[in-house]
Amino acid sequence: MKENRQRTMVELIQRYDIGTQEELAEKLREAGFSVTQATVSRDIREMKLSKVPRLDGGQKYVVLEQDEEHQGDRFIRVLHDAFSSVEAAQNLLVVKTVSGMAMAAATALDALEFPEVMGCIAGDDTIFVASRSVEEAHMLMDKIRSITA
Repeated sequence: MKENRQRTMVELIQRYDIGTQEELAEKLREAGFSVTQATVSRDIREMKLSKVPRLDGGQKYVVLEQDEEHQGDRFIRVLHDAFSSVEAAQNLLVVKTVSGMAMAAATALDALEFPEVMGCIAGDDTIFVASRSVEEAHMLMDKIRSITA
């Protein structure tokens, strides 16, 4: 059941510009699945879906492809496109993004597996990135700036 539901989720977000969990839940119900918003939320996290901007200024869910050969390039492109600024605050980085893109950029940072990244917390347009030390935070800040330049 879960595999079918998640496969259908991918088909739906590829077919429609779905921007909210509620919209996705409604489309799943129309497709015959009995789902709650909590189920959809768990599936989104498990499937590592991200949001990207739409041409009309809104957002939509996408599946970041898992093609090993180009995966790093895609995550770098997401980070580059979302990035606004980065500042260090001790061992934390405060990364500002385009509105609505923090989660996609945080996913990209996690996926790039920089050794300096202990973890990320994303809001709408801000990411807190934890490093083990001030030095690691500054090394990571330099890496992010070089990627987004």
